[in-house]
Amino acid sequence: MPNLTLAQVEAVAREAHAMQTDKAGRPYAEHLQAVAEGVRARGGSDEQVAAAWLHDAIEDDALSREWLDAAELPQSVKDMVLAMTKRKGEDLPSYARRLLATPGALLVKEADIAHNSDPARLAVLDEPTRARLTEKYATTRRLLGLPAR
Repeated sequence: MPNLTLAQVEAVAREAHAMQTDKAGRPYAEHLQAVAEGVRARGGSDEQVAAAWLHDAIEDDALSREWLDAAELPQSVKDMVLAMTKRKGEDLPSYARRLLATPGALLVKEADIAHNSDPARLAVLDEPTRARLTEKYATTRRLLGLPAR
């Protein structure tokens, strides 16, 4: 069978996250769309854009690992989604090593961090949350060799 199209991947991701909101109370699909657009703007491939749409699906329990394993997607997309999926108890250095070892995943993570650390998004959060996330994103950028904001 043919692989899912980007439009189908987007539809699956939007449906899977339909009831979720981000920390600011916005529909979660807005974050997914921003990451996908960020990947495209950075010259990412269709596979990277597909991974962007699905990057939080397993971690957020929006889709199961079994769904991903069975999905009609290129293995590279599945690999990037799994690389982006933070595991329970996993430290940031281990997570960063997996991202760096997975072809294509760094660009997706760069777009994810760029949107997550957008000052307009952070501004609506309470100060302790904003400070914690700002430090987390700065540390992740450093571990991945990405430029500081």
